[in-house]
Amino acid sequence: MHSTKKEKKISILYIIGGGILKEDFILKHTRMLALIVVLLFFFIGNRYACMQKLKQIDKLQQQLRDVRFEALSISAELTGNSRQSQIEILLQENGMELEGAKAPPFELYE
Repeated sequence: MHSTKKEKKISILYIIGGGILKEDFILKHTRMLALIVVLLFFFIGNRYACMQKLKQIDKLQQQLRDVRFEALSISAELTGNSRQSQIEILLQENGMELEGAKAPPFELYE
């Protein structure tokens, strides 16, 4: 019993040589295969763009953490320097002859 279909042995040389492109299945589904290839390129490009954006987000988050830490440090330093005792020490170091108020402040009402 012979089958009417040709049985071709598919080998690497057959694929590389382009013989597989002459197969009935490939010829019938050329449009679908082209669509799949286009979608694959779109998917790969989209993934690459997404990875680049994620890297940029990580970089910006690290910069934000650094800036927040720096702002916190400056705020703590400013709070420390604005204490009355610290101000009196700075006035004495700079030779300014100013004194702190002896009486507490009070409000005037009309």
